Amino acid sequence: MSQFVLLFSGQGAQKTGMGKDFADASDSAREMAAKADAILGFPLSTLMFEGPDEELTKTSHCQPALYLHGLMALSLLRERLPQLEPVAAAGLSLGEFTAHAAAGTFSFEDGLRLVGKRGAFMEAACLATQGAMAALIGGEEEQIRALAAATDVDVANLNAPGQIVLSGTVAGIDAAVAKAKEFGIRRAIKLNVAGAYHSRLMQSAQDQLAIELTKLSLNKPGIPVLCNFEASVVTEAAEIRSMLEKQVTGTVRWTASIEALIAMGHRQFLELGPGKVIAGLVAKIDKDAVVHSIEDLPSLEATVKTLT
Repeated sequence: MSQFVLLFSGQGAQKTGMGKDFADASDSAREMAAKADAILGFPLSTLMFEGPDEELTKTSHCQPALYLHGLMALSLLRERLPQLEPVAAAGLSLGEFTAHAAAGTFSFEDGLRLVGKRGAFMEAACLATQGAMAALIGGEEEQIRALAAATDVDVANLNAPGQIVLSGTVAGIDAAVAKAKEFGIRRAIKLNVAGAYHSRLMQSAQDQLAIELTKLSLNKPGIPVLCNFEASVVTEAAEIRSMLEKQVTGTVRWTASIEALIAMGHRQFLELGPGKVIAGLVAKIDKDAVVHSIEDLPSLEATVKTLT
């Protein structure tokens, strides 16, 4: 069997119904969902399976939902392909936490508690600040960094060539959208998000998460895990804590992360999460990379069939 890198989804990929067919088809997935509800103290699995959308979309809900969904998908994949041995893992923003759980850096339960708190801290930071984000299409990184500096906002995501996201105050983002063409950027689209993720407006959430990370017992990852903040492999506990902390206000360097994995010799990827967002980004980064996306039971079965 080929060597595969696990890639996990970030916030925004969630959708009502996620994981329901996993739980219907698997005792282990059902047990994970029940355990998550008990640990978090609210019916996360009901929100995932039935909605409503506005509740699932809340930062405090969608982050643990995506974490649970990614690990349910991995559990079902392992049941069907026991010989599967992933060679590395990475995740988009929130997905970095799921990647660490998959690599054994921390337990499913400890990771879920941490992600639940991260989501709550970030939701509180959104409510306390007037933040916004915008996607910039068709601009070079240098041009976009110049625009960010001119409008006093931050570079949130370097997702793929020609797809970069800015984050900051509503006034700053509005100015960036208005001035984008002056900086040679083809399109600027204000995003429908609750706040300014991966910007200085998330500092309160980062400070609170840092305290929680000091309490967490970490193992050495069983496979290499790429961090978003430096787009490099992290192995030591102090470094992992630092990268997970800095990621809250720092730039998600997704393009560089995928390029680093490719430089390590990996071009076979498994995307675990709703939608095919990551597959789309990877295709823009390297057209020769192969991504199998697993978001529900049919896509899981199709992937298993392809790989056996």
